This record gives sequence, structure tokens and C-alpha cells, in this order.
Amino acid sequence: MTIETEEPALTVDELAARAGVTVRTVRFYSTKGLLPPPVIGPRRVGRYGPEHLARLALIEELQRQGLTLSAIERYLDRLPPGLDAHDLAVHRAVVASWAPDTVETMTREELARRAGRPLDEEDVARLAAMGVLGERAGDGSCRVDAGLLRLGLRLLDVPLSQEAILAARTVLVDHARAAAHALSRLLREDVAERDARAVRSLSADMQPLVVQALLTAFQRSLTQEVREWLGEPPESDGSP
Repeated sequence: MTIETEEPALTVDELAARAGVTVRTVRFYSTKGLLPPPVIGPRRVGRYGPEHLARLALIEELQRQGLTLSAIERYLDRLPPGLDAHDLAVHRAVVASWAPDTVETMTREELARRAGRPLDEEDVARLAAMGVLGERAGDGSCRVDAGLLRLGLRLLDVPLSQEAILAARTVLVDHARAAAHALSRLLREDVAERDARAVRSLSADMQPLVVQALLTAFQRSLTQEVREWLGEPPESDGSP
């Protein structure tokens, strides 16, 4: 699903500053084809938009996961064309999910500082219900699933009831587990004769590909569901 995006308004210096990289890095990524070219405005000044910023953030996350430059190039080449900043942010969230689970203990003040916003009791209760926060200790601290924290904070602003969010989470978790089980069984049947080291290597190579395939299929299916809900005609798949 896509959203409206702002007009490109950042110079290369502003883009680099917002992304926390150097101008040289931006230009290097551009020459490698990792960043689309800017929009050329008045006085032949290149202007960059939210998509460029989101793509730089995705590249940063891929690097954090240990991918080489050539692997990042292959990953970006496989992305569907026309992704906007929202779509790229979704891909970045999926890439971030490859990292091992990290649980931290935080005080209420540390949690608010990490969130970048004050959190009232209702916010804390919603985060706990979503599984982001564990039980609070006597000193008020609690265990925080750092991998889910960013998603949980964004869900606080979604105009849906807590019951609807939890029901949606259950649907997603159940279907994700079913898909993982089916894919794992398929993998085991296909590599039954290989040793454990080969299986681990294949699993590591397949994981980003499988996640990307699932994400793309889900995005397209959800877009179609929304179009049907709104009574819009289905998008053409290009077939005669």
C-alpha cells in the first residue's frame, strides 16, 4: 500500500544530515545505483525526497545486519519498482526483525526517553497488552522487547481499539507460524540428505528472500482487499 509523499525538497547536504551520513556516501550510493537520481529543480539543483531518506535508512539497516555492499545491491534490485517512503519503511522494519530478540530492563523514565514522548498509564497498559512490555518490578522498571518497541509506539497512534490491534496481532502471528512451519517442512524434505552446516547456510541465505516474498505477497493482497472494500476496480496485472 502506498501513501502520498512530499515533494522532493532536500539538497544533498540536507539529505546527508538527516540520514546521518556524509555527502560523499550519498554520492557513492547514487553512483552504485542504490539511490535513485534526484529531481532536478531550478538552477540545476538536485532535490531529494522522503523516498531517498527512507532508502538510506533501509541501506543502513541492511548494513547493520551484516550484509555486504554486493548483497545490499542484490536486495534492492529485487524490490518492486515504485516503492514510496512508507513501503521502504515497512521493508526496513522487516529487515530489523532479522536481528536476534533483545530484551532490556528499563525504568519508566528510560522508557519515555527511548520513546521520545511521555507515556501515560493507558499507553503503558496498551504496550503491555501488545507484548512490548513485561510485568513491572517493585521499583517500577519493566522488561522491554526492544525489537517490538518501535512498532508498539507507532500502534499507539493508530485509530483502532486495543481489542482490534490484539486480534490483528493474533491473526498475523498465527498465519506467520503456519507459513514458517510449512516452509520449514518443505526445506527439511528438500535438504534431508545434507549435513547440519549446509542446512544452516541455506537457511541463512533463504531467510531474507522468504521474508521479502512474504512481505510483497502480503502487501499486494492487502491492497486488493482494501480496493474491494472501497468498491474500486481491481488493478490490472498486465495480462491481455
